[in-house]
Formats: sequence, structure tokens, C-alpha cells
Amino acid sequence: MNNFDYLLKDLTKLKGVGKKTAEIYKKKNINNIFDLLWRLPQSFVDRSEKSKINELQIGKIHTLNVEVKKYSFPRIRNLPNRVVCEDNTGKIDCVFFNSYEGYIKKILPLNENVTISGKISYFNNKYQITNPTYVSKDSSLIEKIHTKYRLTGGLTQKIYNKLIDQILKNLPIFVEWHDNRIMKNFNYISWNDSIRKLHNPKNIGDYNSYYYKRLAFDEILASFLISSEIRKKIKKIKKKSKFFTNKSYTETLSKLNFKLTKDQIKSLMQINEDFKSKKKMFRLLQGDVGSGKTIVALISALNVIESGYQVAFMAPTEILANQHYNLAKNLFSNKINIEILTSKTDYNDKKRIINKINSKVPSIFFGTHALFQKKIIFNNLGYIIIDEQHKFGVKQRKFLSDKGGANCDVLLMSATPIPRTLIMSVYGDMDISIIKEKPKHRKEIITYSKPETKINEIIKFVKKEINKGYQIFWVCPLIDESKKIDHESAVNKYKYLEKIFPKDVSLLHGKVDKFKKESILKNFLDKKFKILVSTTVIEVGIDFPNANTIIIENANKFGLSQLHQLRGRVGRGSNVSTCILIFKNNLSLNAKKRINILKKTNDGFKIAEEDMKLRGFGDLLGFKQSGLKKFKLADPIQNEDLFTLAEKEIKRIEKEEKNLDKYKFLLKLYDQADIINDII
Repeated sequence: MNNFDYLLKDLTKLKGVGKKTAEIYKKKNINNIFDLLWRLPQSFVDRSEKSKINELQIGKIHTLNVEVKKYSFPRIRNLPNRVVCEDNTGKIDCVFFNSYEGYIKKILPLNENVTISGKISYFNNKYQITNPTYVSKDSSLIEKIHTKYRLTGGLTQKIYNKLIDQILKNLPIFVEWHDNRIMKNFNYISWNDSIRKLHNPKNIGDYNSYYYKRLAFDEILASFLISSEIRKKIKKIKKKSKFFTNKSYTETLSKLNFKLTKDQIKSLMQINEDFKSKKKMFRLLQGDVGSGKTIVALISALNVIESGYQVAFMAPTEILANQHYNLAKNLFSNKINIEILTSKTDYNDKKRIINKINSKVPSIFFGTHALFQKKIIFNNLGYIIIDEQHKFGVKQRKFLSDKGGANCDVLLMSATPIPRTLIMSVYGDMDISIIKEKPKHRKEIITYSKPETKINEIIKFVKKEINKGYQIFWVCPLIDESKKIDHESAVNKYKYLEKIFPKDVSLLHGKVDKFKKESILKNFLDKKFKILVSTTVIEVGIDFPNANTIIIENANKFGLSQLHQLRGRVGRGSNVSTCILIFKNNLSLNAKKRINILKKTNDGFKIAEEDMKLRGFGDLLGFKQSGLKKFKLADPIQNEDLFTLAEKEIKRIEKEEKNLDKYKFLLKLYDQADIINDII
């Protein structure tokens, strides 16, 4: 067994952890010894100073050295057991609830000196400690600073501290994987010493220390290494180059009633170069809401069709798949075969489409996850396009790349701008094309902020827009009214607006089933009602050209990136659109900053950067929900220098190092993608 395998062992290998306790830890996502070690201390309790009984302060934690003088074990049920203890200055009662006599006599033997520690209370003119936290004859086990960790039900600080001490005592010594060129950045501190310092309560919150930065750097580098190895594996796949003349592609571009932006043209050129290459394309097309990613993906598909291959275009929902399908039909008229396969496709059409998929007829097939069911076999698939609202993680992306086969290029699209610092850590396994520039025909969205007291003005504005023939999104944070949180609920707002706009309002939230949700959205798209009251479930990416206003209740409670994504539901038509942010009084400083930033800019990449500065990357839109790689120590804002250093180191490793044997421990410990065995 390798020495690092100790840290990857099951928790039951630790003294004092049985199967039942291990299950409690697993609920907190602590599955092995390393996971336990990686839970950082939150605070500490100083029990190092001994007190005399006449010095005690009620409500404070004290450590005492006392002599056990008398037991009181009442026979009446529910009464506590008491043990009278004393020192040369006075007496104190140790009170025990739900503890057996035998246990109490064992830890507090009569006429012996023991050290006790706990919170002091006062009852019947006597000091007492109820259920002392620590009791021991060995005072050295108690008289020290005790670390406090964030725990879940069923776990105690005392047990957790014992386990951490046990792990640190048995920590194997590892051979250093960094050379001196890297180590000098961290004052040459080892991984083992860094971990020990991290769990020293005196060092809590010391984020600028060498040991903290060294561990954060290891975490970043491990993430980058995994992505780098996946990227290398994909690039090793040899495929047939795609040959095309650009004829259909050029004709389609000339027929567009608008000009592509420089970023769109650059992205198309990068994709076309990948098609011509003998290396498999695995590319992310990243762009802000309304930047024109879909048109780039569709136009790029023409060259694949001309090369004699099939294209699969997958969307997260049926309504979005239909929207892409209709756009392609309008864009390409009857030049190429275009089909759509969803759960609503009737049996005969489904059978015909599956037969066409099984054939080698060059076509574009639109659909949801149904396109990649086991029974559907593509015999001539050359290009997979994924509208990535479901945000695949590294593992799912690798599976997708394998599924397409050697000759199949893969393009993922993301509408969530990622700050530059995170690009490599989140999408390091992919080549990246970025569209920042918005098409000139897109009108800017004007953003206003209004206090909730101005609701009558907002209603007046909504009436005016409806009279012009436009539609309105009205977004609320919660589904039902909450007594705990003072937010406007979607249900209450729906009832309120229904009275003002009878039969012209509909309601959409997370409890609405999938089919009804799609029906509501389709009816809104077909202009069957004027106002859609919704929680944040309204789909990213769907075009509602006639909706030109979005009103967001309690805007101060949303993150900056989330507000920007919601705002992107409008501004899809040719007219100027409006976003109204409703807020309550007494805004926090950060809430004011978020609202002001949103009013100043429509640049999603700039907004993402600002959001990360204000909220921290763990709260950035989509990161908690999506399963994208998160760091436990490294912070993309605070540790930007470490991300830059790791990026340089990865480039050096890719050039100079033939295998990753020296990094095996690092990769195994920090792997979050669950695919490490496929790599090394």
C-alpha cells in the first residue's frame, strides 16, 4: 500500500469511528480520512488557563482542577445525577443528564483529583457545570486551545478534535512533488507542515500565510492537471479531416439581414479550422446572453453537412429545441435535411427519424437528451452541439466526447459568462471561443431601480407597454408567502396582478410539472396572455421577441450575475427593452453596489467579475447548482496570483514532463471529477 493511501481510507479505519458514525459523516460529504482533514476549523475555545472556584464567571467556559467529594444519584426518574467537587476555595456540582452511575464513577472517582472543563452556571446558591465537556485525570489533554469545526447533527467537537489529532499524528511523510522553483513561492513549507498549521487554532483565518497559499496552490494545480490530461487524451484521438468548400456557408451568410460581429466571425474561423484538423474538436463557445452563439453553431453545422456527416443539436428543454429547429428551418429553407426528435414526436415520425439517424444521410437532428438514448445509433455523426444550460461537469463532458466517436467534433455553448480567473479551472479540458461583442441589431436594455413604495408607477408603466402590444415578465424570489423572510411571493403577486389585468396573467414556478411548464411558456410565446409571473425558473436562452419588460421583485436578494441572466430574458426583439429592479428600503452596501453596477453595464463578463468580488465565487450564479468545480481553499479573487502561477506551471508541465507519476498523490487527493483512474 502506498503511504498516501492512508488518507484515502474509509473513516471506519480510524479508532473511535464505527459504521453508524461513518454514515453520519457521509451525509456531510465526508467519505474518507482526507475529507475529514479538509474540514477547516472555524473558531476555537481556550481551555488552557486553570481557574479556582472562587474566580468563576457565570456563562463562561472554565477549566478547573478539583477533588471528587460526594455522589448524589436520585432514584426519581428524570432528575439529574450530581457529583460534588471542591478545591481549596469552594465547591461546585457536576450535573449529568442521561449518564449512567457506572460511567460517572469511572470518570469522577471519589477522593481523586480530576480536571474538568465546561460552561459555568449557578443554581440554588451553588456553581455548577452541566454535562462537562471534558473530564480527565490527565490535565494535559484538557489544558490547551481546542479547535471548533462546523459539524452536523450527531457529531461532537470533542470527538471531531480527537479524530483530527489522530490523523495528524499518523500523517505519512510524502515526497515533495514541487521543485524549488515553485517551493520558493511558499517559503519551502511542506504539504504535511501546511496541513498541521491549518488545523492549529492560532492560525484560523490566516489566508495570507505561506502554508495556506501552498495548499490552495496544490488544489488549483490538481484541477488544472486533470483538465490538461483530459485535453491531451482528446487531442491524441485521430479523426478524418472534414472537407468542404464553404459554398452553403457563404450563401447563408450573404442572406442574413444583419452582419455578424467580429467575435462571431472569429469563432466561426476557429471552429472551421478544427473541422479541417486531424485532431478531434472539443470546444466551448462562451457568450453573454443575446450575443449570437446559436447562429454561430448553426452556420458552422453547414460545413459538416457539406462534408457528408450528420449533426446532433441537443437543447435542455423541448421548447428551446423547437426554437432552434424553427430558426434552422428559416435560415436554411429546404437546402438540407432538418429533423426534430422530442417526447412529443408522434410514433410514425419518431420511427422515420430514427431510421434516418441510422442511415448515413447528412442531416441536422434537433432534440433533448432523447437524442442520446442507447437505442438511437448514429452511424455517421460528425458534429455534436450542446446548448449547455444544464452545465455539464468534467465527467459528463468526457462521456459526451467518447460517445460521439473518433470522427465527431463537439461544441458546447454556455450563456453564463465565467470570470477570466475561472476559465481554465472550469473549462481547462476544452478549447475556448468567446463572444463578447453584441450584434448591432440588438437594442440595449435600459435598467431602472424603484422602491416597492412606487408600485403604482410601475403598474402604470406596465399598462402603457401592454397597450402598445408588448408582454411582461414579473419575477419573484419565492413561490409561497414566507413568514420568516419578507419577500414578495410569486403566488401573491399573481393574485394581485390578476385583479388589475384579468385573464391576462399566468403563473410559473418550480412546482409546476415539466409538461405544464412548457405549455405555459409556449402560450406566452404565442401571445395568449400578457404577463408571466414567475420565480427564477424561466428558461435561459429562449427568445420571447415580444416581451420587452422584466420586473424583478426584491432585486437586492439576487446575485449580480443572476440579475443579469434574468434581465437577458428581454431585449430579444428589435425594440428597446426595460428592466425594473424593485427593492425594499434599508439596502445593504453590497445590494446598492449590485444594483448600481447592473444599471451601468450590460456586459456579462464584467458583471461576472464584479459579482465574484462582491459575493465570492462559491455563490456565483450556477456554480453551486451546476456541480462545476469548486475549491475549498483557493479563491479566484484573493488568490489570482496562484491561478496565474498554476496556469504557467501547467504549460511547463505539458511541454517538459512526459508522465505525471510525481503528481499521482496530488491528483488522487484533490480529484473532484471522479475520473482520475481513466487518466493515470
